Amino acid sequence: MKVLFIRFSSIGDIVLTTPVIRCLKQQVPGAEVHFLTKYTFTSLLQGNKYIDKIHFLDKTNYVQLLETLRGEEYDYILDLHHNLRSLRFKQKIKGSKTTVFSFPKLNLKKWLLTNWKWNLMPDKSIVERYFETVKPLGVKNDGQGLDYFIPGDVTVSNRDIPMSHWAGYVACVIGGSYFTKRLPAAQWQKFCEMVPYPVMLLGGPEDREMGDMIAAQDNIKIYNACGKFSINESAGLIGFAKVVVSNDTGLMHIAAAYKKPLISLWGNTSPEMGMFPYYGYNNLKTNIAPQSVMMEKKDLKCHPCSKIGYDKCPKGHFKCMTELDVSAMVEQVRKFWS
Repeated sequence: MKVLFIRFSSIGDIVLTTPVIRCLKQQVPGAEVHFLTKYTFTSLLQGNKYIDKIHFLDKTNYVQLLETLRGEEYDYILDLHHNLRSLRFKQKIKGSKTTVFSFPKLNLKKWLLTNWKWNLMPDKSIVERYFETVKPLGVKNDGQGLDYFIPGDVTVSNRDIPMSHWAGYVACVIGGSYFTKRLPAAQWQKFCEMVPYPVMLLGGPEDREMGDMIAAQDNIKIYNACGKFSINESAGLIGFAKVVVSNDTGLMHIAAAYKKPLISLWGNTSPEMGMFPYYGYNNLKTNIAPQSVMMEKKDLKCHPCSKIGYDKCPKGHFKCMTELDVSAMVEQVRKFWS
C-alpha cells in the first residue's frame, strides 16, 4: 500500500500530523508513506523514520512535481491540509484506483467561535481529527503523542550555549507568525526580571532585535538565541530546557513532542480551536495534561478574535497579551522547575 500525506504548512501543523504518520506506518503492514509539503518545511520531516519519501513544492517545480506524484500511483491520499491548493493537487494526481480522505476542518465552527463567541468546537485536539482520515484503514491512535526527529547531521551541545546555562534554563519562545500571537517585549522583560533561573530566548532572525531588547537587562542571565540556530537546532535547545514558555507557535508543539513542562501563552487565538499542546491523550476539560498550562484572558469579550492572527490588534488595546499575568507565569515556572 502506498500512501501520500498532504500538509503544506506550517511548523506546528506539520508536527501535529506525526502521530498519524507513525501509527499508519506501524499498524498497516507494508505501508509505504510519502509526505507532500512546501520546500521551506522539509527539514521538519527529514529525520522522521516513519516517512519513506518527502515531496516538496517550491516556486519552480510545480509541473515536474505533478508528474512525479502521478507516477507514484498512490492507493490513498490523506489530505491533512484541506484547502484549495490541496484540492487542486488531489484532482491532478489522483489515479483511477486512488482513494482520497480529507480531515474535517470545522471552519464554520471556528468562525462562530471567533465572531460570535459560540463555542461548538469538540473538546479534542486537531490530532484526533487528523486520525479520522485513517480510520477507514483500521489505524488507531496509540496515545504516544507527537514525534520530532532531528536529522543525524544536526547537533547542539553545551559548546553552543553560554556556560551560565549549562545547568538548566527556561526556554522562552518569543516568536510567532503574527503580531497578535506574540507576547510583547515589555511583558517578557518583566518575566525575565522576576524568574530566578537562566533564560534562553528562541525565535527566528526576525525576532533578534526584540530578543536583544529583552536580554539587555541582564546579558548573563538571559541568552538571546534568536536567529542563531536552525529550526532543528532550536528543537535541540528545547529538548535541553527544563521548562518551556511559549507563544502559540511551532516550537510550542515541538516542546510537547519532547514531553516538556510547558506554559503556553494565548493572545488572539484559543486552545479551544484544537491546536493546544498535545501529549497523546489530553483534551481541555476531562483529560488535562499535568505538564501543560495554558494561559489566556478568557474574560475578554473580544477573545478569541481569529483562528490565525493579525498584524495588529483589531480593537487597538491588545489586552489579551498585555494583561496576561506575568506573576502567574513565573510561579508556574517555579513549580515545574522543582
